[in-house]
This record gives sequence, structure tokens and C-alpha cells, in this order.
Amino acid sequence: MIPIDTVDELPPGKRKLVFVDGRSVVIFNIEGTVYAIENSCPHNGASLASGQLDGHVLRCPAHGLRFDLATGCIRGAGSLCLTTFPVQKAESGVVASVTRTEV
Repeated sequence: MIPIDTVDELPPGKRKLVFVDGRSVVIFNIEGTVYAIENSCPHNGASLASGQLDGHVLRCPAHGLRFDLATGCIRGAGSLCLTTFPVQKAESGVVASVTRTEV
């Protein structure tokens, strides 16, 4: 696991785009709960960083697919899921971690 950022400064309702080991990751603070996802829609790879939020549901700006950040999966009966990363508390605050990809 690689810590990518502390998000204590990320107020509720905000998001932050970070890069680690060649991966683009979006961190969201939604009502005090922090979520971290890969910045790539599983449907066609579109960037999700600017997607519209409605509560904890993120809408892909490319095709409008709606993903529940709590589960990482598409709303309804679909089986598409985002790549999510665990978010943990640490001494320095809240930290999201990305598993290093082997090259």
C-alpha cells in the first residue's frame, strides 16, 4: 500500500485529483466520509474527476453512468464497478492507499 495523500484539509463536498505511480486517483469527501477511486470509468476509460455528484452518487461525464461511491458499482442492476482504494485513518490524518501495480 502506498499512501497517496492526507485529506484532513479536504472539506466535505470537495474532491481532489492526485497522481501516484502513474495512476490518476480522485479523492472525495462526502459528508465527512472519504472515498478514493481510480480516475477512469470502467465503461470506456473517461475521466471521472469532473463528474457530477449527487450525494455519494457520481455521474460519468462521458455517458452519464451513475456509480455509488459507497459500493463502487453502477446504480441499479448493472455490473460495472469502479476501481476503489481503501481509505484508512493514520496518525497524520485520513490516508487513502493505492496498491502498487507490478510492471
